[in-house]
Amino acid sequence: MISFDEKKAIFYLDNGRISMVLAIVQQKYVIHRYFGAHIRQYHESNTIRFTDRGLAVNPSTDRTVSLGELPLICPTRDTGDYRIPALTIQQASHNNHLDLEYRDYQIITGKPKLSDLPATYVVSDDDAQTLRINLEDLKAGVRVAMYYTIFKDLDIIATHQEVTNVGQRAITIQNCQSLSIDFTPQKLSWLSLYGAHINEANRNQHPIYPGIQKIESVRGASSPQHQPFFALLSPKTTEYTGVVYGFHLVYSGNFMGQVEQDQYGNIRAQLGLNTDTFDWRLAPNETFVAPEAIMNYSTAGLNGMSQNFHQLYQDHLVPRRFSHQERPILINTWEAMYFAIDAAKCEALAQEATDVGIELFVLDDGWFVGRNDDTASLGDWSVDQTKLPHGIGQLADTIKQHGLLFGLWFEPEMISRKSNLYRQHPDWCLHVPNYEPMEGRNQLVLDLTRPAVQDYLIQMLRQHLSTGKIDYIKWDMNRHLSDVYSTAVDDSQQGEVWHRYILGLYHVLEVITNEFPTVLFEGCSSGGGRFDPGMLYYMPQTWTSDNTDAPSRVVIQDGYGLLYPPITMAAHVSAVPNHQVGRTTDIQTRFDIARFGNLGYELDLTQLSADEKQQIKQQTKIAKKERQLTQFGRFYRLVVTDDNYTAWLIINENRSEFNVLIYSELAQAAPRYPVFKLNYLNPNKVYQSDSGEQYGGDELMNVGLTLPRNKTDFHTVVYHFKSC
Repeated sequence: MISFDEKKAIFYLDNGRISMVLAIVQQKYVIHRYFGAHIRQYHESNTIRFTDRGLAVNPSTDRTVSLGELPLICPTRDTGDYRIPALTIQQASHNNHLDLEYRDYQIITGKPKLSDLPATYVVSDDDAQTLRINLEDLKAGVRVAMYYTIFKDLDIIATHQEVTNVGQRAITIQNCQSLSIDFTPQKLSWLSLYGAHINEANRNQHPIYPGIQKIESVRGASSPQHQPFFALLSPKTTEYTGVVYGFHLVYSGNFMGQVEQDQYGNIRAQLGLNTDTFDWRLAPNETFVAPEAIMNYSTAGLNGMSQNFHQLYQDHLVPRRFSHQERPILINTWEAMYFAIDAAKCEALAQEATDVGIELFVLDDGWFVGRNDDTASLGDWSVDQTKLPHGIGQLADTIKQHGLLFGLWFEPEMISRKSNLYRQHPDWCLHVPNYEPMEGRNQLVLDLTRPAVQDYLIQMLRQHLSTGKIDYIKWDMNRHLSDVYSTAVDDSQQGEVWHRYILGLYHVLEVITNEFPTVLFEGCSSGGGRFDPGMLYYMPQTWTSDNTDAPSRVVIQDGYGLLYPPITMAAHVSAVPNHQVGRTTDIQTRFDIARFGNLGYELDLTQLSADEKQQIKQQTKIAKKERQLTQFGRFYRLVVTDDNYTAWLIINENRSEFNVLIYSELAQAAPRYPVFKLNYLNPNKVYQSDSGEQYGGDELMNVGLTLPRNKTDFHTVVYHFKSC
């Protein structure tokens, strides 16, 4: 899949689906030449027109050659390229000059593992090949390895860079982007996801304009404000058609994604660590590894981009054991009990859960000593025996006697001032000397840069999990970082703390998930505050949002569906009026939206009517019957012509079975009757609905379905079809 033409000095990456071409010019600089659809050969048809530009800086006497227009794979400052750099080094003499030149390359079978960082993997070395291009500036004592992995059966290239100090004195990395790619002048639009707590994953799209457009997080987590993702779209791109370049960072901390259009229309796209909260002291012979970035190419519009991401993350990112393992339907105690947990309530809820077909009981916040509200006890992870007199083990046994799996909530990264742990180790929280640390949700953040803190968390989790009675962990993080200073790190290296925190988190997760590989972990950060590929490497599902209101969830799940398969998005049926927005919706609507994610329930079953319980029993029966389809089928957004509607499709791989959801926001006077055309079916198959109607796939795609009359707001219809 990777070759090098020595005569032309061209690297060619190709899997028969996509191609990437890199070239060495001036016997020194490595540049991008092409990334896109498969091409059989490359003959430099897109010749670079070297031009004598006014105010340009030239690296040689040839005034037509300027780094200011070269599409460098690793652009730097102070060499005539005035656009955004991908690497900035401060030398021991405090200058930022860095003039990288090509040294050599290696073609590697398979895909090397990144040191201390999550990344995509391959099951077999035959699944991918990796190109390593080595650049260096020996005067600065810097060597850079640029990695490009192409997967055999995916329209994906994974990339990152590694920086090694080969000099005699320490240097400081001030900027180290994982991805930098240049595009020739063309019309492209920017697409990203923005939001807030309980309002995640909204789309933002606009034409690329001259100058810099940027998204970022400086919160210590990937954040609900911006997903570490953006895409560049060709004109008139739809869900079905158009060229899309999608970029996603496999990282859970502060990031920066930006695009610059220069004065000549060239477009540079970058994604990596946020430069505002990062620098790294690199001693001689040390290497810094940047997180991995994913480059995704689609000619089939946004759904094509989504399928590339979904297949990559399902098969090459989430823990291998869970990539194709069915997920249980759960009941979570939070909205049923909040902090008022007791053993009798838990057993009563478990009995009701068993009766309606639920499979996993999750004990949420409030189970540990002194935890009667959110002001105390984080860090003290021993059971409150006034609530659970016989401990977690006995409760787990009781739950399992009802035929349920047992899960437990933790927020390991946080500490309360009112806790034994804080009284014993007040220096274990992030805090700036001589300043009183600020609280969020009445809690402080543990300093995960400290090995002692990492060891404490590992040992605590090990004690709970080693009983073998816990099948599931919900790992929460309910505040972002502030007072980011570590007394365990030298003053001159405080710029490393943000990244060291994430490395500490990854270390804890690496140890625990390897020791307890059968435990299902679900990530959470007040919902989608840390929904990113880095966490999916350890935790194969994420609590998508604290907002369980069905109409809100349509937008949130639709947005996250651009990147993540439904099985990774935990989606619960909760009580009404909804606890987040106060809205009342029908239980069927709540179920229909949740069943297009990873289904669970978050309400007090003991307070429901017999009719409501019967509906839930029927829902879980349907969910189990269709679980293979909904959890492992392919998810697509369907194009609708009326903004009042949203339509989704999940279809199995051989296109013999599918579910289509059509959601209407508001009932309308003098209603229209839009016809919804499906897509992605087999036109040669005949499909039969659960009620017996039969239609050809070609008819459903070209003629479409007319919906029945609807007189209710927030209404859903789900059609289930199988081929005859």
